[in-house]
Amino acid sequence: MSRAGKLGIVFSLFALAVGLVVFTAMSFLRTEPPTVDLAAGHQPGQPVHLTVETVGSVGYGVHPQWVSYLVKAPNGQWVQSTLWNLPAHTKIDVTIYQYDSGSPLRNQQVGQVYGTDGGTATLNGKTIRLVNSNAGSGVGHTFSVPSLGINVPLAGVSGNKICSAAPCLPNQWPHNEVKFSFTTPGVGQYRWQCFVPCGLSYLYGNGGPMQTIGYMGGFLKVVD
Repeated sequence: MSRAGKLGIVFSLFALAVGLVVFTAMSFLRTEPPTVDLAAGHQPGQPVHLTVETVGSVGYGVHPQWVSYLVKAPNGQWVQSTLWNLPAHTKIDVTIYQYDSGSPLRNQQVGQVYGTDGGTATLNGKTIRLVNSNAGSGVGHTFSVPSLGINVPLAGVSGNKICSAAPCLPNQWPHNEVKFSFTTPGVGQYRWQCFVPCGLSYLYGNGGPMQTIGYMGGFLKVVD
């Protein structure tokens, strides 16, 4: 084969590789969940109320069996999104309704509460600093923001009546209610995620929803 022919093949393969990269990136952008804006209209000095829930299976979409977080939008609707706009330097009062079952942790460190106001949370109204995952129903998920040093374990729900289709409602399904507060830093994007491996059928439970924006991880988009 001539030199020109070889160069043609190389350039063709390079163009194909670039095309695949672009296609993958565009596919990701098209499937990214909407950002829920909790910063719009915020009055300086006032706290923001962030209400989310965790479910054992979302019940719809491309992956109906996957575990997922949902957030309550300002209009009161539950949205499957893990991308949230929050105002900078503001107290965030968080309420999490935890509807999923739990299990013992592989890493007991993520059973501790840290990085919140006072280093505590409340579990069904009781102040806690940790959840002993080897007792009761274990830990179902965590809300963790590594770059901000925040970790809150979410105790698992006991019993056989587990909500299996989102959104789950507190007056209809057994759940644990977890509350805590933290203060946002300056403007930036801060990755948050669950650190309890719960990707069923994936190696060590760390695939699938654990690695997917919109399910078990997202970004706190802190804005002015």
